[in-house]
Amino acid sequence: MTDQQPAAGNPSDTTASVEYSVSPGLLARLTRLNISFAFTSYQSNSLYLIGRNTQGGINIHQSAMPKPMGLSLDPGGGLTLSGAYQILRFQNVLEPDQRINHAFDACYVPRVVHITGHLDAHDVGVDKRGRAVFVNTRYNCIATTSERHSFEPLWKPPFISALIDEDRCHLNGMALEDGEPRYVTAVSASDTIDGWRDRRADGGVVIDMLSNEIICRGLSMPHSPRMHNGELWLLNSGTGELGVVQRGVDGGEGRFEPKVFCPGFLRGLAFYDNFAFVGLSKPRYKRFEGLALEQKLKDADSEPWCGVQIIDLNTGTCVDWLRIDGDLAELYDLEVIPGVVAPMAVSPDSSEAAQLITLAAS
Repeated sequence: MTDQQPAAGNPSDTTASVEYSVSPGLLARLTRLNISFAFTSYQSNSLYLIGRNTQGGINIHQSAMPKPMGLSLDPGGGLTLSGAYQILRFQNVLEPDQRINHAFDACYVPRVVHITGHLDAHDVGVDKRGRAVFVNTRYNCIATTSERHSFEPLWKPPFISALIDEDRCHLNGMALEDGEPRYVTAVSASDTIDGWRDRRADGGVVIDMLSNEIICRGLSMPHSPRMHNGELWLLNSGTGELGVVQRGVDGGEGRFEPKVFCPGFLRGLAFYDNFAFVGLSKPRYKRFEGLALEQKLKDADSEPWCGVQIIDLNTGTCVDWLRIDGDLAELYDLEVIPGVVAPMAVSPDSSEAAQLITLAAS
C-alpha cells in the first residue's frame, strides 16, 4: 500500500510532464471543512483550483492565465488576481443549485480587467471600499487601479526616496486588516536599483503602513504576510519557516518567531479554521544559494517540494498535502474557497469566455 494517491487532473490539461499526488486524508479533510482551494503559478501561466469530483476523488482544474501572481478571495466571494500587465476580478456566475458539466458548483469568470502595464504586481487584495489594492513591486509601492492611468499610488515605504521605475527593495507581500492594507514585506530596505538582491539572506523587513515603521528586521526573503486570529503571520521563505511576528514592547521593533519548517521556498499562505495552507516551491536554479534553507534541507535530509501543505496550528505538523513533481516547480499565491465543492475558472482569452453568457434571474 502506498502512502499517497494520484489526483485527477483537468481533462484539458495537456502538461504530460507534471504529476500530482495527494495525501490519503486530503479528500476527507476538504469534505469535512467543506472547502476547496486555489493556487497560482507564473511558471506555467495557470490558475489551479482544487476540489472534489463526482467519483469521490480530488479534482484539479487548470485554467490558463497571464503570468498569475497574487490571488485574493474578497468578502463577496469573488476572486481577484494580479497577472502580467493586468488586475483581473472574477465572479462566480453559478447559483447554488446550478452545475457545469454536472460537476462544477462554482465557475469564476473574469468580469473586470484593468490594464496596468507590466508592474510586476505581487500580492493583491480588495479593501473595504471595494477597490483592488496590490503590491506594485516595480515601483516600490502599494497601489490601486486607475480609470485613466496604469495605477494610483497609495503608499510607499519610508526608506524609498522616490516613486520611480526601479525595483529597489522587492516589495512583495501585503496583509489587510479590517479591510485596509496594513502590513507589507520587502526583501530589503534598499533604496538603490536591484539593491535587494544583495540582502536576500537577512535583509528582509516587515513594515507597518499605519505607523510607517519597520516592525521586524533580519528576515530572509519574507513573503505572504497574513492576519489570522489577531496575529501577523508570514513566510520566511529563505529559511523555509512559517511563523508569527511578535510585536515589540512600547513601540520597539519586534521579532519573527518560527512555528513550522516546510521543505521548500515558501510563498502563498491562507488560513481556514485552525489550519494554515502553505505553498512550497523548488529552487529556480537547482540550489538555494546563499540562503539558510539549503542547509536546513540538508540537516533534515530532505529534498525541496513543490505543492501545498496543510499545517495544523495546534500541533505544528503537516496533516495533509498536495505534491507536484515534474516541470512545474514554482508557485506564488494560494487561497481557500469556503463552501465550494468543485471550482473552475474561465481564462480571459478563451473561447469559453466568449461563449459563456449569463443573466441575472428575473
